[in-house]
Amino acid sequence: MNLNQRNRVWVVILGILAIVLIYTGVTYNGLVKRDEGVRLTWGNLQNAYQRRLDLIPNLAIVVKGSSDYERQTLQELADARANAQKVIVSTSGGEVNNYQRQEQAQAAMVLSINKVIAIVEKYPDLQSTKSYTNFQVQLVGTERRIKVARDDFNSSVASYNKTVRGFPSDIPAGLFGFRAKEGFQSQSGAETPPEVKF
Repeated sequence: MNLNQRNRVWVVILGILAIVLIYTGVTYNGLVKRDEGVRLTWGNLQNAYQRRLDLIPNLAIVVKGSSDYERQTLQELADARANAQKVIVSTSGGEVNNYQRQEQAQAAMVLSINKVIAIVEKYPDLQSTKSYTNFQVQLVGTERRIKVARDDFNSSVASYNKTVRGFPSDIPAGLFGFRAKEGFQSQSGAETPPEVKF
């Protein structure tokens, strides 16, 4: 093999190596971007849940003013809110266990909200107050935000997973420790998700 042929072989080898390195770098950056997208949408979902939690004291104040003897239900609501608040503060996303804990805490809180709303139905004069009407509007908007945030989160997870699991991007993903994530899944009874009912 002459010197000219050896140089061509080295140029081809270096060219292939450069292409592999560039592809790996671009893929890594794309994975980081999608992972950060998952974290961002998880944070937005947490923000929507926090908004729901922030509305609960308003409901408690409205109901307390008109029904002194419903304290046990209001205490259950306060306890459910405190538990949901702890879960929001302690979860950072990315783990299936976090999603499940979040859903359990939020479902318990929605159940407590629904109990309080059932109590409010006993008091027609309370339903017509401006503060209760305002609470209803705020809570309906919040529930819509939660649904949109959950959908955005699941879409972000799906986009991330397509990149992590698809060929050939799965090779750099495996090398750098990117693993598929799970979004919110349907569970038994999920056909009737917990929702606030007026």
